[in-house]
Amino acid sequence: MAQPNIKPNHTLKWSFTLILLIALVIWSGFKTNFSIASLNQGFPEMMNLIKEMMPPDWTYFKEIVKPMADTIRMAVLGTTFGSILAIPVALLAASNVFKSKWINIPVRLILNIIRTIPDLLLASIFVAVFGIGALPGIFALTVLSFGIVAKLFYESLENIDNGPLEAMTAVGANKSKWITFGVLPQAIAPYLSFVLFTFEINIRAAAVLGLVGAGGIGLFYDKTLGYFEYPKVTTIIIFTLVIVMIIDFVSTRVRERLL
Repeated sequence: MAQPNIKPNHTLKWSFTLILLIALVIWSGFKTNFSIASLNQGFPEMMNLIKEMMPPDWTYFKEIVKPMADTIRMAVLGTTFGSILAIPVALLAASNVFKSKWINIPVRLILNIIRTIPDLLLASIFVAVFGIGALPGIFALTVLSFGIVAKLFYESLENIDNGPLEAMTAVGANKSKWITFGVLPQAIAPYLSFVLFTFEINIRAAAVLGLVGAGGIGLFYDKTLGYFEYPKVTTIIIFTLVIVMIIDFVSTRVRERLL
């Protein structure tokens, strides 16, 4: 006797998921003392702050061109150094490149630890060591880029086609040739895409790192906010937004061509 074809009840599954999500949101709001009443009470103050920020102080623009350029340079250097360092570590973390859990698991654990450390904390540590300036920001962005690119890259490596690798193994290729001619050519396009994506993140991160003394436009955010010069803050925000939008546009087009 043929067994009936029992199909899973997708409606019940999604209903249960939705209920669980709503319960999680309510529980999180309760534990964090979130209140709609407090939000309504604070909303007029938010509107007053926005009014104080308008109109922007356009005369301040010429003073922030150089620090914005420093921010972009910090992001370029941090992304470059971190992405280069990520290549060998990603190879060690990929289970289809180095087929040993004694290698893969410790390397992945180190990457998890690195990604756990907030970039502001990294910048604060480097500022304490090297002093105020762009150098701590570059080091912080290097570590941030390293963690992001290494994670994405090793996951990409594990999805490459194993056919060329098996063929190279069959003809007796050593490990270095196996990686150079079998692994990296398949992964170079995704790798470059990850680098560009990380660069976008670093532009935003670099603008914030200055709040802890790591150089760039963030120092001017800190100064203008400290003196309640809100029109100048608006000018910095608009300038940063324009730079980020330009970089996002260019980066997106380049990634589309790569992939």
